[in-house]
Amino acid sequence: MVDHLPLEGAPEPTRPTRATLTLLVGRVTTIKLAYWAALTAFEILLPIVDGRPFAERLPVSIAGCVLASAVAVFASRRAARAPDRVVGLLRRSIPMIATTFAATTVVASPASLPLLLVERQRSIEGCVGLITCRPEALWLWVATLVIGLVLIPAVFAASLNSGR
Repeated sequence: MVDHLPLEGAPEPTRPTRATLTLLVGRVTTIKLAYWAALTAFEILLPIVDGRPFAERLPVSIAGCVLASAVAVFASRRAARAPDRVVGLLRRSIPMIATTFAATTVVASPASLPLLLVERQRSIEGCVGLITCRPEALWLWVATLVIGLVLIPAVFAASLNSGR
């Protein structure tokens, strides 16, 4: 059959092994879990440390989010390039990039829910009833969700070794 004939001069791409995929998912998931856990802890401790009203604390929350995001992006880039003793270097390929997004989204996304609960509480601080009067708290959560679901895995995938 023609499908099984090797192309002249083109090496057949290697398929990711289970160990490679486990390493890939483990690294990205760990970064995402640490990112959301750090943000959640920061948001829980901020009103305890800083007793000002929400509107005055919001810039500090945003700065904490920016700092945590920068650290997570840096860690993502570094983790993608770090060799493993058993697997070696992770190589960039379509299956590796797809796995980076699909598996880590399924595994790590629930870790953003505690932060959502904290931000939901912030959004109704000082409000009458359960109506959101501070939507910026929820928008901060949406921003961290996008960073965790899209930016961190994208930086990881883009940072994988090209294999050249």
